[in-house]
Amino acid sequence: MAGMDVSLKEMMTIDGSIGAAIVDHGSGMALGALGGSKDLDLQIAAAGNTEVVKAKLRTMDSLGLKDNIEDILITLSGQYHIIRPITGRGGKGLFLYLALDRGRANLALARHQLRSIEEKLEV
Repeated sequence: MAGMDVSLKEMMTIDGSIGAAIVDHGSGMALGALGGSKDLDLQIAAAGNTEVVKAKLRTMDSLGLKDNIEDILITLSGQYHIIRPITGRGGKGLFLYLALDRGRANLALARHQLRSIEEKLEV
């Protein structure tokens, strides 16, 4: 089992990582973050992506879908943004957020590594 700091460091070792956060989608606050830049404010990204998660959960509820979100991918011209809800013990209401440089990242490998990090995370 890995703590939040270890998990954030592991997220930043994924090829192309430019920012990582663990976010509470109830409040929109990042509980921890690493990386980012003047062009990627992780606190703003945490709050904005909280709205994405809430909207998807509302839509699934409206459709009567009894399923779980594995991850949400947002593809920009120069970046990938991956949102992965935490399903492990104590992780309800939290999600992993990872921003990647599209030119340096391998999306399939990044998703696989993020799943592995999420499985080991103990909040």
